[in-house]
Amino acid sequence: MSARRNTALALLALLAFIFAGVSAAQPADLKSTPTTEATIDYPGFLEISEEVMALRETRLVSLAQFNEMAGEPKTVILDTRSAEAFAMGHIEGAVHLNFSDFTDAKLAEVAGSKDTRILIYCNNNFSDNIAPVMLKRVELALNIPTFVNLYGYGYENVYELADLVSIEDPQVNWVSSLS
Repeated sequence: MSARRNTALALLALLAFIFAGVSAAQPADLKSTPTTEATIDYPGFLEISEEVMALRETRLVSLAQFNEMAGEPKTVILDTRSAEAFAMGHIEGAVHLNFSDFTDAKLAEVAGSKDTRILIYCNNNFSDNIAPVMLKRVELALNIPTFVNLYGYGYENVYELADLVSIEDPQVNWVSSLS
């Protein structure tokens, strides 16, 4: 019986050792404090978003105003949807810069001076709800982070299409890069 008890104790010790090793690798251990902090400033983002909220309300323009502004000098229509969506269709004259590719250098390349007027639109400006303008959740529409980020990068001369239109509307001037 003593040999059996020793085997059982040895087995328990082995299980305890294995369990200790497994629990050491659990997510709780992964939550340890990093040695360096990521360069992320969520409170700063919220602060910029608060500043933009009131400004944005004064920068919503109708399709007629959007088209009129688009024809004026030092104005860029910026499409920040995916490259695939842009290729499938976009407002004529728009330049593409995927939202996830925003950097100081790339924005300067596309928009030039920070005084340039930038016109923006997104999928949620279109009633069609077909590729390439599938509707997003309204609180997550791309116009919102695009406006906030442009402002945060120092581009404060931003105007947003306010109207809900169809890509079939001739006033939208919808074009496709695909053959």
